Amino acid sequence: MAHIDDPQTQKANTDYIRTAMNEPYLEKDYELNLARRWRDQEDEKALHELVQAYTRLAISLAMKFKHYGLPMGDLIQEGNIGLMEAAKRFDPERDLRFSTYASWWIRAHVQDYILRNWSIVRTGSTAAQKSLFFNMRRLRNKIEQRNETERLSDKGRAEIAKELGVKITDVEAMEGRMSGSDQSLNATISDDGEQDWQGMLVDDAPTPEEIVTSMKDAQSRSKWLKSALGDLNDREQVIIRKRHLDEKAVTLEALGDQLGISKERVRQIEKRAMEKMKNSIVHHSDRGVMGLL
Repeated sequence: MAHIDDPQTQKANTDYIRTAMNEPYLEKDYELNLARRWRDQEDEKALHELVQAYTRLAISLAMKFKHYGLPMGDLIQEGNIGLMEAAKRFDPERDLRFSTYASWWIRAHVQDYILRNWSIVRTGSTAAQKSLFFNMRRLRNKIEQRNETERLSDKGRAEIAKELGVKITDVEAMEGRMSGSDQSLNATISDDGEQDWQGMLVDDAPTPEEIVTSMKDAQSRSKWLKSALGDLNDREQVIIRKRHLDEKAVTLEALGDQLGISKERVRQIEKRAMEKMKNSIVHHSDRGVMGLL
């Protein structure tokens, strides 16, 4: 849904735009002189005059994005931030008009603001996706008008994908995102207004009862494991701990070198120790936790 400003805000925006549009244009030499004064002397008066003269540019570029449904005042403000960034970075020795340089920064700030605020779901995280987002509507309208249709065909999606250098699946996903809108989880879905979307969400987290049961089971398993380890001799305990309980398992070969026995002998002792532990655990639990090991 497009944002609609209240009458007071609309008037303030109109007054601001009218004032900006009445600012005089700058001659190239004077413009470069202002830029040098700001760069070399940090002359804030020169910066103010340079930025004020090109506020009309920020407004003009921001208004091109008004159909995204965001507050016009916010778009203009982002454009002004881009304008200030351009003034900070502008090099007057490149013999380039400030307006040409500033246009890129203004557009970049406005577009970034739109991507951050158009939806609660982040839209466009790569350069290709951003290009798709900001060109999708224009290209879709162009194709639909040419083909005299109200819907984009598979052929049209392929055409957009080719022109923008993206996958057809990306075009389809963006088409779906731009055709929908964010919905509040508190929005009602029943006639009596008592049931909302939030109430339809499935919570996959364990219940308090399941959490308590899991904690008790973990304590029991830990007790059984400790008891089973106690039934092993010293060498068997070393092998089981280093092969199964330490954060990083030791290889049979390395363990054999450490204990002075062959790799095959380590494997045999490990197998025998595992059987002893399983028998011990089964003895302590009638539920059988063979999967523990």
